[in-house]
Amino acid sequence: MKLDRFIRSAIALLILLVFIIAIGALVFLTESVLNVWDRLIQGPPALLYGYTAVMIALIALAFWLIWRLVIRRKISPAKKKAASSKLSQDEIERRLREAEAAGVAVDAAREELSELASRQKAGAIHLCFFGEISTGKSSLIKALVPDADVIVDVVGGSTTATRHFRWHNDNGNEILLTDVPGTGGHEQGLDEIAIEEAQRAHVVLFVCDGDLARAEKNDIKRLLALEKPLVLVLNKSDRLDHEEQAAVMQRLLEHLDDLGSSIGRDRVVAVSAGGKVDVIERSSDGSEDVVRRQRPADIGVLVVAVNHLLAGDADSIDEKRDRAVFRLAADKLADAEKQYRGQRAEQLIRNATRKAVLGALASVSPGTDVLVQGYIGTVMTREICKLYGAAPRDLDIEEFLTLSQSRVGRALPLSLAVAGNGLKAFPGIGTVAGGLVHAVAYGLIFDALGRSLVLTLDKHGELVPDKAVQEFEEGISEHIEAGVRRVAKMAVEDKPHQD
Repeated sequence: MKLDRFIRSAIALLILLVFIIAIGALVFLTESVLNVWDRLIQGPPALLYGYTAVMIALIALAFWLIWRLVIRRKISPAKKKAASSKLSQDEIERRLREAEAAGVAVDAAREELSELASRQKAGAIHLCFFGEISTGKSSLIKALVPDADVIVDVVGGSTTATRHFRWHNDNGNEILLTDVPGTGGHEQGLDEIAIEEAQRAHVVLFVCDGDLARAEKNDIKRLLALEKPLVLVLNKSDRLDHEEQAAVMQRLLEHLDDLGSSIGRDRVVAVSAGGKVDVIERSSDGSEDVVRRQRPADIGVLVVAVNHLLAGDADSIDEKRDRAVFRLAADKLADAEKQYRGQRAEQLIRNATRKAVLGALASVSPGTDVLVQGYIGTVMTREICKLYGAAPRDLDIEEFLTLSQSRVGRALPLSLAVAGNGLKAFPGIGTVAGGLVHAVAYGLIFDALGRSLVLTLDKHGELVPDKAVQEFEEGISEHIEAGVRRVAKMAVEDKPHQD
């Protein structure tokens, strides 16, 4: 009981002492401030204003540092790409110059702009015949330009390259009909050739021969996103009777409505490219023979639809074509930037992994390797984030490395086992030393850490610590097993220099 009273008395005395010290400090601070203020008032105005500006700057800097280092802000989501419809040639040229200065290969994107300039100078209108294999795109071009050297085969997929054919419509416009490879074939790369040529054209004629399959609807959705004129062409309509044709046409219009298209009925046409058909002829003696006859084409409604479309604002059609090409150039630039980031990130990860291995081999005192690895991890994280255009705060990097370190303990036994097996594959090193195994294990963990960071930056565009650590934890076994020989080779090559 006496002890309890003594403790309470001691606490009360301590509070009184702290209160007295606080009052004294406040009085001293007040006196100092008032003295300084009196001197500033009595001095020249420049001194007063200058002193006040410095104090405000120091206070602002202090708050900024506290906000940057202590206050935990919510990480902003990855910046969305600028709307492609707002792309201009000046914007694309600026991005190309910046990317080229950074070392990105921009040849593919520049070729698109050069091709656009060439087509602008020529002034011809480009119509692209797009659709799956065997829908009769080449046959339609042959019907429009009978003298054209068009390859038409009963076997689907006869067109494997982009070809242009000149055609003059009733209004005297020079039109280039573009035959592209059919989509949905087995040969790799032809689908991309077709969609890229559709982006370069003024108008896209999507050719089908019946109700749309899922792949065809996906293609139309992709073409509608280009925001350029599109005509839906039902070919081989002569195979359908009147009721069947009406039903298919209605289904095509419903599909367009489901895709959010505002294409009118005048741009959904049913045609027949003609071609050859087998007929049975009976001779006077009663014998029968199979004879191939030319079936006349019926493409009048297609010609009317194209003429009506081109009779509109020519500048608007050119503008939509140009915007689509700018998007294509931007996409190719983005692919080149992604490839560059991947290659550069690989270099950064390899450099950090090598430094981690060397740091582990060189560390002799306990705890030294922890400091070295922490510094290397911080530098690697900063450089990879900078490469991907992310600007993480110190707290984000610290949290990412701290969370990762908590997972490393569970992964270390696996890393040590894999490292030992990996080193045994190198002849001439004899019995594997424990220090060498640990060095390789550190390298494997750093290799996995860097690759998980790249994955999360690819997905989110920002350093999201918990997401990056999740990638690290989920993929560490795969990354460790994939990188064992590469990291073990680093350690074996650097080991003689440590002896």
